[in-house]
Amino acid sequence: MDPSPSPVEGQSQASPAASPIPDRRSPSPELPLTMTASAILSSLPRDATSALAAAGQFSQEKILVRFKPVGSAPSLSREICKISAAQKFEAVVAYLRRVLKVKDTDSVFLYVNSAFAPSLDEIVGNLHRVS
Repeated sequence: MDPSPSPVEGQSQASPAASPIPDRRSPSPELPLTMTASAILSSLPRDATSALAAAGQFSQEKILVRFKPVGSAPSLSREICKISAAQKFEAVVAYLRRVLKVKDTDSVFLYVNSAFAPSLDEIVGNLHRVS
């Protein structure tokens, strides 16, 4: 049984070759291309390049960090210190451990704005942007 419709009077039997449906995807998934492998996009647009260049910069080179003791934690003689915005949060923890003379086996808990404890690999400048 032929599923194609029968020709109407006055029309010829020949029909153009069936073209693929444009919105149909190929069976193989498209793999993301890196910019070096892309033939279409050889460089980023000007706006994207300037946005990416400014994204890594911090508004301040140094950030003021204020330490407030909670519970039975000892207070510091200097509550406020400056740290580079590019440093990781682990540098703040190391500084506090050194100043408080805490043993390696003792726990130290630090919170930003008394709200959350960031991971040690978080950048201090990014935490300053959030708070």
